[in-house]
Amino acid sequence: MSSSRRNRRASRSWPAVGALPLLALAPEPLLAAEGGLFDINAGLAVWVLAVFGILMLILRRFAWGPILAAVNAREERIRSALDGADETRSEAEALLAEQRERLMAARKRAGEIVAEGRSAAEEVRAGIEAKARAAADALVERAKAEIARERDAALEELRRESVDIALRAASHLLSERLDRESDRAVVDRYLSQIGASP
Repeated sequence: MSSSRRNRRASRSWPAVGALPLLALAPEPLLAAEGGLFDINAGLAVWVLAVFGILMLILRRFAWGPILAAVNAREERIRSALDGADETRSEAEALLAEQRERLMAARKRAGEIVAEGRSAAEEVRAGIEAKARAAADALVERAKAEIARERDAALEELRRESVDIALRAASHLLSERLDRESDRAVVDRYLSQIGASP
C-alpha cells in the first residue's frame, strides 16, 4: 500500500479517533443523560456543538479539500468532454457539409457525363445514318448502272436477234442464202435509224 493511500485512510479515520478523547473528558452527567426525550441539557448541547465544530474543522482541513478537488476535477473533465463533443459535432457537421457538396458535384458531373454520352451517341447515330444513306445511295447508283448495262445489253441482244429473225425471214422469202455480215450491217443501220427517229 502506498504512503498516500495510508495518509488518506488515516485522515478519514482521524475524526472518529479524535472524538474519543473528548468524550472521555466529558463530565459524568453528560454521559449518562437522564431525562425525557424532549428535555434540553445545556452541557450536552455545548459538548455536541464543540464536537460538531471540531469535526467541521477536521473535515474542512482534511476532507473538503480532496472532495472539492475531486468535484472540480470531475466538473473539468465533464466540461472538457462537452467541449470535445461540441468540437467533434462541429467537425462532423463540416464533414457532412463537405460530403454533401462532393455528392452534389458528383451528381452534376454524372449528369454532364450522361449528357456527353447522349450527345456522342447522337453523333454516332447520325454518322451511322449518313454512312448507311451513302452506302444505300451508292448501292442504288450501282443498281441503276447495272440495270442500265443490263438494259443496254438486252437491247443489243434484242437487236441482234431481231436482225437474225429478219435475215431468216428474208432468206426464207428469197429462198436463197444471203451474206450474213453485209446483210446484218444493212439491218443494223436500218434499226439505228428507226431507234434514232422520235
